[in-house]
Amino acid sequence: MPLWGATDSDESKPKNLTTAEKKQVFANASGWVLEAGSALSGNDNASATPEVLVAIGGLATSIGAADITDIEFVSTAFDKSDGGNIDMLVRFNEPVDVTGTPQFLITNQTASSRNITCNYLSGTGTNELTFRKTIAAGNAATNANDVLKVVANPVSLNSGTIKDAGTNTASTITSAVAIGTAAGTLTVAA
Repeated sequence: MPLWGATDSDESKPKNLTTAEKKQVFANASGWVLEAGSALSGNDNASATPEVLVAIGGLATSIGAADITDIEFVSTAFDKSDGGNIDMLVRFNEPVDVTGTPQFLITNQTASSRNITCNYLSGTGTNELTFRKTIAAGNAATNANDVLKVVANPVSLNSGTIKDAGTNTASTITSAVAIGTAAGTLTVAA
């Protein structure tokens, strides 16, 4: 059994990496690569060429459509009285191109009537997409002690597209509940 995946049936990132390290790895035409600017590479230049960890020609094509591999809250705190941004990061296993304004749904465990929809903000051409919701101070969109969480399939196209970079292949935007659960929760402060 190889230490990494190279087909649509086995898209495993290099197995010698920790879970945290795997968040910084994606597939491209060269193979499994470490994203530019990663502390693991020792190069903090986010504009550098990604470092090849496992050379596999055409890997991004052989593993099929891009899949969501990780979701996390970028915002680690939110205070209703201050307002601000709630940002979400969605990682794919290869770079994707975005058109339009796809959305990300954050579920409010306390009151489903206050679920939060974040709009696509940035990341086209990379494997990491950021979604944002800006909420004014004191806005009724949240209440103190609301618990926000991610459930299965939080990404929707909203008449936009998410496609494998440089292709017409629609990326897979569905994700298992375990990926959302791993994002944890965010509790709104007063």
